[in-house]
Parts: sequence; C-alpha cells; structure tokens
Amino acid sequence: MKKILFTVLGLAAAVTMSAQKYESQRPAENERLFKSEAIELKINEITQKLANPRLAWMFANCFPNTLDTTVHYRKQDGKDDTFVYTGDIHAMWLRDSGAQVWPYVRYVGEDPELRKMIAGVIRRQFKCICIDPFANAFNVEPVGAANKTDWPAANPYVFERKWEIDSHCYPIRLAYEYWKTSGDESVFGDIWIEAVTKILATLKEQQRKDGNGPYKFMRRTERQFDTLSNNGLEVPHISGPKAEELLTKLFPGSSVANPIDFLATGTAEQLGHIIDACENDFDNIDAMAVIFGSPGLFPNWEPYRVLDEKMKTCKKL
Repeated sequence: MKKILFTVLGLAAAVTMSAQKYESQRPAENERLFKSEAIELKINEITQKLANPRLAWMFANCFPNTLDTTVHYRKQDGKDDTFVYTGDIHAMWLRDSGAQVWPYVRYVGEDPELRKMIAGVIRRQFKCICIDPFANAFNVEPVGAANKTDWPAANPYVFERKWEIDSHCYPIRLAYEYWKTSGDESVFGDIWIEAVTKILATLKEQQRKDGNGPYKFMRRTERQFDTLSNNGLEVPHISGPKAEELLTKLFPGSSVANPIDFLATGTAEQLGHIIDACENDFDNIDAMAVIFGSPGLFPNWEPYRVLDEKMKTCKKL
C-alpha cells in the first residue's frame, strides 16, 4: 500500500510540475529597491543560455533578489551610503551584507550606479565597526532596536553584539575585491583607517593571551541557545597548557573552553587539530559531537573528508 501511495503521489507531483507556469516572483519594477542595468543584462544573458526553464526561472528570481528587496542606497554627507537588510530583519549584519552583495562586485565596471551602491555598503560596514567593533548587526539609525535582555546594554546603533571574526573578515574581503575590480580608492578614507585600527586591536584582544579582554555578552533565555549552555548535560571544562596550545592553532576569537568554537571561518585542518586534541590530550572528555557549517570560503567536502578519516580511528568521535 505504501509503494502504491508513493507512486500515485509521485505521479501527481510530476503532473503538477509539468503544468506549472514559471511566472516572475520579483517585485513590480516600481517597488524594487535598487536597479542595475548590468545585472538586468546578465539575467537576460544567462536565462537565454539555460535550456531548463525551471533553472532559468530560479536564476531570474534569485540573482537580483538582494537588489530588489534588501538594498537601501542613499547619499549621506555627500558620500554613498548603503544599508542592507538581512532578509526580513530590518538590521544589517556585517558578514551577511558582505556576502549578499558579493555576486555583484564583478560587474561594478559595467555599471556606475552599482559601483556607488557597493561603495556605500563598504562605507556603512566600516562606519558600523567604528561604532562598536564587537557588534555583528546594526540598525540603520540609533533607534535602539535590540533584544532588551542582552547584557551589557549596547549603543543604540547596535542590533546585536555577538562578536564574530566573520564580522571583520567579510567587510575586508568585500573592500579588497571591490578595489581590485574597480580601482576605486575613495572608500579607503579616515573611517577605513579608524575601522582597521579597531579591527586589529579587537583581534589581538580576542586571542586572550593576556587575560579575557573587555568583551562580554549574555542574553536571558529559557533555554540558552544564544548563550553557551550545557542544557543539563555534563560538559567538561577544558583548560591548561594543552588547551592553550590548541587555541594557538585556531583563528583569533575562537574558544576552547568547551564547547569548542572555531567560528564559521574555521578550516578543515583546524577541525582535525580539535579532534586530535580531544582524542589524545583531554582525559576528561569521553565523546565528541561535531557541528560544522561553512560560509563558502573553501570547498565543503574538505571537513567531511577529515571527519571520515577521523571516525575510522578515533574512539571518542
């Protein structure tokens, strides 16, 4: 009976798909937040080359979505300023905004308006870092929109103050790629110098070789998903010379106190160091669970290759 039901459902799905009309899901032209002639030309070029109508439809809707729905461009004090919503949240994440506009950077030489918009993103990102180098998400104005249980209280420009090394890496990556593509040095002004100075100071502080540093963050929750918690399980604390040695193999800002957090920019090689240390150096650890996510800065298969190799030899994994 299950097989028959599955077959019938599969047939119904196939019939529905074949009858589907691929209509644009983009906002009406007068409702789009930003328009780039270069991007529109690229959409036409790619969709004409795609033989699969569903793929063409997906590309035509997805590729311009950031421009259509999240980019808020303006002039502020005579300079380009761009605030990028993260999805349906009216706040700008430094990492996310850098990733959202990244696909368009290669076209800035073909569209002066697109170049101005991305220059505005870069200026806004470094303005935000100057406001608070530990914050990861910001409001467009100092309206104080934030989780009211966060501690300590943040600047009213700050939407969320969870420090992540990604929040510094992505703006630098975007600015460098923009400069390489456009040759425009105008984004490297006083704000840039101030922001980079604060980034370097923060990265050095968060290595925590000379104490814990000034950064603290807590959030009141019923179950502490937003603050590290054992949720009733006995999660052993990791410390001592072996923990310090492991920390030197990870990116600044990582933590080995347990859970071991080596950030979204951590590499497969670093994952291998962590597994080896838990396996061989920490006797109070009986088992490991690995949660690994990648922002796409390196091939996704690498950490899974490491996991496959380690699972064949490790007793704790």
